[in-house]
Amino acid sequence: MNPRILAPLAMMAALAALPACSDTAETDAPVDAAADPVAGLAIKTAKARDIANLPLGTVPGIVTLPPEARVAVTAPFPGAAVRVYVIEGQAVRRGQPLALVRSAEPVQIRGNLARAQSEVGLTEARVKRLSQLADEGIIAQARADEARAALAQARASLAEQRRLASLGGVGPDGMMTLSAPISGRVAHVGTETGGPVDGMEAPFVIEAEGSYQVELQLPERLAKEVRPSMPVEIMLASEGGDPVLVGGQILAVSPSIDPATRSVLARASIGAAPGIVAGRNVSVTIKGNGGARGIAVPANAVTKIGGVDHVFVRKGKTYEARKVTVAATTSEQAVIVDGLKAGEIVAASSIAELKAMSAE
Repeated sequence: MNPRILAPLAMMAALAALPACSDTAETDAPVDAAADPVAGLAIKTAKARDIANLPLGTVPGIVTLPPEARVAVTAPFPGAAVRVYVIEGQAVRRGQPLALVRSAEPVQIRGNLARAQSEVGLTEARVKRLSQLADEGIIAQARADEARAALAQARASLAEQRRLASLGGVGPDGMMTLSAPISGRVAHVGTETGGPVDGMEAPFVIEAEGSYQVELQLPERLAKEVRPSMPVEIMLASEGGDPVLVGGQILAVSPSIDPATRSVLARASIGAAPGIVAGRNVSVTIKGNGGARGIAVPANAVTKIGGVDHVFVRKGKTYEARKVTVAATTSEQAVIVDGLKAGEIVAASSIAELKAMSAE
């Protein structure tokens, strides 16, 4: 064959033998499969970095409401619900009507009130007459004193009937309007239209919004380190994709350990945010007040092998599984206190494949 034709063909063959270029940052170039166990995997990597103000740890928690945030709405008298205006979960403002209730007892009270008013009037006239007769010496002073005592009793009875009549905004026909004492959310509706309303039970419970607490379960190792006023953080996912960070602080730590779970109950306050609702399970990071340092890596770089936390550290063309101690984890990063140094490169993708290869 003509040498002038052979030279271009050799050049084209050499270019075809070169590996394809990848624009993925920190991605290993593919090598021979027999010599490189991660051949064929486009692994994204991250550099371990040193961070200050190391969190004490991440613990599970349940969002709750403060004790003062729940208010029961009761009826001053038993009756029947003529109309119910709200449903569970509905937002209400202070003073908003919740239900209209009819009761026979207020009608009786108003009758008693009218009789008490009449009795006071009659007793006042009797006291005036007997006092005048006693002053003139026609009757004994004791009879006037008895009349004054009867007047005091009649006035006390009148005051009691007036207080009863003013309860619950009761109308002359026995209709009562139950209203929300605070702004918030209707957490419980215990009656329905036409149903009974017991004066000893709360047909409605209102939960105030804007202030929440978290019940924490501290492992035994953190029991002696966590103190009131320490800052805490909760990371929540949002609809827009960017995480929402909610802050708070430790309020109280129980002095005793639960023998069954070997954990300590603690309580922290947090602010309101989208996704913060009573009863939700969350992960709470306790920031602590010290200046300890740690190593931060992406959260998805940490995996469990045999129940122990590991990361895959790059060693030349391969990755080795290394046991680490994780102090805290959020949705984005994990903080490591032992087993890894700043500047080392760890795998941040294809973790399942690396685990499978390491087990072979």
